[in-house]
Amino acid sequence: SVGKFHVEMAYRGPECVCGNSLRSAGVGDLCLELRSADPAWGPFAAHGRSRGQGLRFLQLLKISVLILGFSVVGFMLRGVSLQAVFSSLKPELTSPAQGVQELKLLPEEHLRNLFTYDGIWLFPKNQCKCEANQEQGSYNFQDAYSQSDLPAVNVRRQAEFEHFQRREGLPRPLPLLAQPNLPFGYPVHGVEVMPLHTVPIPGLQFEGPNAPVYEVSPPPSPFALGVLSSFPQLHDTACALTLFLPPVSLESRSSVAKFPVTIRNPVIPKLYDPGPGKALVLGAPWWHSGWFAGRNLAVSQVTTKYVLWVDDDFLFNDETKIEVLVDVLEKTELDVVGGSVLGNVFQFKLLLEQSENGACLHKRTGFFQPLDGFPSCVVTSGVVNFFLAHTERLQRVGFDPRLQRVAHSEFFIDGLGTLLVGSCPEVTIGHQSRSPVADSELAALEKTYNTYRANSLAQIQFKLALHYFKNHLQCAT
Repeated sequence: SVGKFHVEMAYRGPECVCGNSLRSAGVGDLCLELRSADPAWGPFAAHGRSRGQGLRFLQLLKISVLILGFSVVGFMLRGVSLQAVFSSLKPELTSPAQGVQELKLLPEEHLRNLFTYDGIWLFPKNQCKCEANQEQGSYNFQDAYSQSDLPAVNVRRQAEFEHFQRREGLPRPLPLLAQPNLPFGYPVHGVEVMPLHTVPIPGLQFEGPNAPVYEVSPPPSPFALGVLSSFPQLHDTACALTLFLPPVSLESRSSVAKFPVTIRNPVIPKLYDPGPGKALVLGAPWWHSGWFAGRNLAVSQVTTKYVLWVDDDFLFNDETKIEVLVDVLEKTELDVVGGSVLGNVFQFKLLLEQSENGACLHKRTGFFQPLDGFPSCVVTSGVVNFFLAHTERLQRVGFDPRLQRVAHSEFFIDGLGTLLVGSCPEVTIGHQSRSPVADSELAALEKTYNTYRANSLAQIQFKLALHYFKNHLQCAT
């Protein structure tokens, strides 16, 4: 009946002075002050109550305040003691608790059996290798240089690569880790993995109850990374984790831990060799001839959203349904989508392994998976020379004018990490038929023309050197 009141408590010294306060007898260091919610009327003037009623209420209030005061004082004294104890403790934000061991990987032979794709062990290692077999040859790109020139080339190559890393913000910051409290320890942010690669999850820990088997069953997804670890807390019981997007979720009873994983290829470097004794190269005009110089010129003049790429001897027919390719680019994240030339799709996958001295590139025929929403299309890394592409993306990657012929795959290598590529074989285009030339003059021209369709030995060596320096690649299979 007296309205709303606020109770304020103040910890003071032995001499406690409060304005119109009620001092708890025998305490000396606790002041409790009653203030009305509406200071204009005062605490006991509400609703026109009589003075006698106000005095009786005041006596009851005094007794209640005394009881409350003693209770609060006891709680505060205990709180001060606890605060003194906790303030002396310094929290360790990053150091794991003593006795908690980090996860250790299982032996290499176990990992190789689990995480091998197309004969390639896609697992982090200090140094990648390009091993030839009966089906795949191998190229060591530094062999394109003489042994006398190689040391100086490596110095320039390393300097240009460090410059590239500074511009791209590489290497990425280490993942942000959450210490075990769920009872999971897990990365909050910063986990990255290349498609089809396997990486250990940094900071992954489990401090829950012991059990013979621990299983993580996330929802299915076409993108996955796998980790096989042994848990020291679980007496080295092997625990296979297959983690999927989006996002990775770990659950134990009512505890749930979720963290994002970024799946992407690193951007292939495009380094520039200034040459021996040259610290800076300015943009001096230089005319290039050949296929790629002409392609750059053509693409630079396109003003439409998409550009269709064809050869001059392709033949359009009823199955050349460009609208299907447009629909794919409009409804997906793809940058390039190819068709087929008389049934030839020329699909190939590019798999990259990173290491300190340069990446290892592996080219394999085929595709990765079907394209979501378009069951007749697939996701891959390279397609035939009949494709539709976003003009802006094509201009961003560009065509290296130093490559004059037989450089179709090189364009998609330059675009690795930048271009998302798909293929729709149902969209076909014809090709001009070739028949023996009866006219002797035309036959001579045909023979001369064929000499320009193949790379010379010098051009092959030049391409290998270009991959070694410009793309910072070590080898390829």
